[in-house]
Amino acid sequence: HTCPEHTPTEHTLVLSTRTADTPAETRPMLTPVGPIRQAVRMFIPELVEPAQVVGAMLRERGETVVVAEGSAGGLISAALLSVPGASAYYLGGAVVYTRAANRAWMSGEIEAPPGMRGATEPFALYLAQSAAKKLQATWGIGEAGAAGPANPYGDPAGHCWVAVAGPVTATRHVLTGLDDRSDNMVIFAIAALALFTETLATSALRAADE
Repeated sequence: HTCPEHTPTEHTLVLSTRTADTPAETRPMLTPVGPIRQAVRMFIPELVEPAQVVGAMLRERGETVVVAEGSAGGLISAALLSVPGASAYYLGGAVVYTRAANRAWMSGEIEAPPGMRGATEPFALYLAQSAAKKLQATWGIGEAGAAGPANPYGDPAGHCWVAVAGPVTATRHVLTGLDDRSDNMVIFAIAALALFTETLATSALRAADE
């Protein structure tokens, strides 16, 4: 699975130079400070389109979601929040990148499995379950991996577990075989959204059969 390439676009960055001590009639509103290159791949279709799909499904069903991600660095939440009206179903998210963050934000709601370590299936599922319970969300998405380089546990770059917890629980292992950190981050987020899309569809089918 390779990350699609997208050509960056060039924009001009402008900053406000007004200060409280400058008279309103003399202080400029905006001042050009030069061209910048904006990488647009953060909101590539592979991220935005599944976010739109799950957003529509959650809104229709009156369900909510919360995200606890690590190596994806917030890209899962960013994709979900790129959809207008996301506040109807997105309750919040956290980048749980260290043990300190895990203790501060995740502990207390779900008992951690004995011997659990990062970048594993149990840890990704723990993140999803704990986040969902803390915010009383219908669904929780968890992600834990090694974007690159290899982590201290010996997991290679491109290794990741994604998990969904809710009315239906699902996990998936991702192994990209890539060393590029940013590409892996994007692929991890795509994988998490794909799993969530499939899990929502499975949940709908089960509900229809009941």
